Amino acid sequence: MFKGTATALITPFQKDGSVDEDSLRRLVDFQEENGVKTVVPCGSTGESATLSHEEHIHVISIVIDQARKAKVLAGAGSNCTSEAVMLSKRAEDLGADGILSISPYYVKPTQEGIYQHFKAIAESVKIPLVVYNVPGRTGSNIDADTTLRLAEIDGINAIKEASGNLAQIEKIIRERPKGFEVLSGDDGLTYTLMCKGADGVISVTSNCIPAKVSQMVNCIINGEKKEAEALNNAIYPLFKAMFVESNPIPIKYVMQRLGYGNGSPRLPLTPISEEGKKKLDPILEQMGL
Repeated sequence: MFKGTATALITPFQKDGSVDEDSLRRLVDFQEENGVKTVVPCGSTGESATLSHEEHIHVISIVIDQARKAKVLAGAGSNCTSEAVMLSKRAEDLGADGILSISPYYVKPTQEGIYQHFKAIAESVKIPLVVYNVPGRTGSNIDADTTLRLAEIDGINAIKEASGNLAQIEKIIRERPKGFEVLSGDDGLTYTLMCKGADGVISVTSNCIPAKVSQMVNCIINGEKKEAEALNNAIYPLFKAMFVESNPIPIKYVMQRLGYGNGSPRLPLTPISEEGKKKLDPILEQMGL
């Protein structure tokens, strides 16, 4: 359902720290105009962890209202199952096409706890749920066997895999049930994973170069792997540069340069350092950003 290119949208802020609705609406338009199939508000890149519940719901509502062609996969995760259920229901009521739900962070649940968490969320809504595995942020990994168990639950339709564990992801791709999608959660591994059978990407970098990321992904889907490899090689330095500091610090800086928001994340994240700019600026200039 979410095959192809999805963008993990930043949440642009104004100078006073409030949500910049105008920039957010223009960002949704920019994505749609450049081939992105799905937009993802309130993920990690959207700073969901520092949004109030009211802001979280407001951002999702803006994106749903603005999107004309793209599907909306709303970030609605939490380390508290009841809170994740609440956010998921609110997103469903607003008209989201699906839910992106991060594995519970900080609490470090067992694999059975992870399974029961996502089962409870899936049973609370009627729209598709995409599981999000990102051990670098959560402190725990969803192993392949747990993912394959989750894939058998009605309503759990995909996983965004950002573990970086190729053996784990390849096992999921090989053994998943029909119709269960595997989406790359790491821009730098998208080409590799899609060549092994993954279905698409939820991308950070496509905030600023949606057309190029979409073109690369579409080439792989269409079997044009040489063209895709050339595009990946051209874009790869930017993929890597997006993580010179914690996401979304670098991408917010880039998007400010392009006219979307003030460039600053919320504390405890800080604006990009001068050292970070020195690493990132030459690549941005090379790519015309």
